[in-house]
Amino acid sequence: MRAVVRSVSRTLGRCELTHLERTPVDVELAHVQHELYAATLEKLGCELLRIPAEPELPDAVFVEDAALVLDEVAVITRPGAESRRRETESVARAIAPWRELRRIEAPATLDGGDVLRIGRTVYVGATPRSNAAGIAALREALAPFGYRVEAVPVRGCLHLKSAVTLAAPDTLLYNPRWIDRKRLPALRAIAVDGAEPHGANALAVGGAVVYPASCPRTARKLETLGLDVRRVDMSETEKAEGGVTCCSILFNGGPDAGR
Repeated sequence: MRAVVRSVSRTLGRCELTHLERTPVDVELAHVQHELYAATLEKLGCELLRIPAEPELPDAVFVEDAALVLDEVAVITRPGAESRRRETESVARAIAPWRELRRIEAPATLDGGDVLRIGRTVYVGATPRSNAAGIAALREALAPFGYRVEAVPVRGCLHLKSAVTLAAPDTLLYNPRWIDRKRLPALRAIAVDGAEPHGANALAVGGAVVYPASCPRTARKLETLGLDVRRVDMSETEKAEGGVTCCSILFNGGPDAGR
């Protein structure tokens, strides 16, 4: 397993915000927290692929939004926020040795945080960041590889993965306020604690689940199911509407994967 990561930008406090009020960000603390997050991925068996920092691109630490990497192909996105579109080229260069690249082109927009793959189905949040043209473009890009792309409405949050993620291969973690359970596959489903609306964002990796320390009640729910929960403090990137999935792109295989 490889994990693409990028250091926190010194300008993180100027990030794009949609659903949160702007509050001061401690960039030094954000850097320390991000390094501990990266170390957690390493402990879980990931080889880190560190890409160059982008000091003048505030949201660049959130690499997930720049690309979707599957076993057969990688799709370089076109983020919905114009300020974020320069983030994609450095991510594309990092992934190019390992995968064939496809690209989302204007007028389509697509954020990686809106994309959740479960088996051969790729669910895409219909949000202000990922438009209908972007969903259609992803469907076209993935059709030759046998993937089905399904649009999923979300409400009250930034991305699909703000509302639902896989806490384990057979376990959905979701916020019922932000997504309709009926639009999700028939897996075991765990609702977040009502006091922790942002708790649906979890990162399953290496037989464990990396999970935000800010949501202890939901973490205990996961632990009672027998999941190996690795809590990480991401308080500063959370102020920028970031979650644990946002800060990495995970993928399997060597340079010949999917070719």
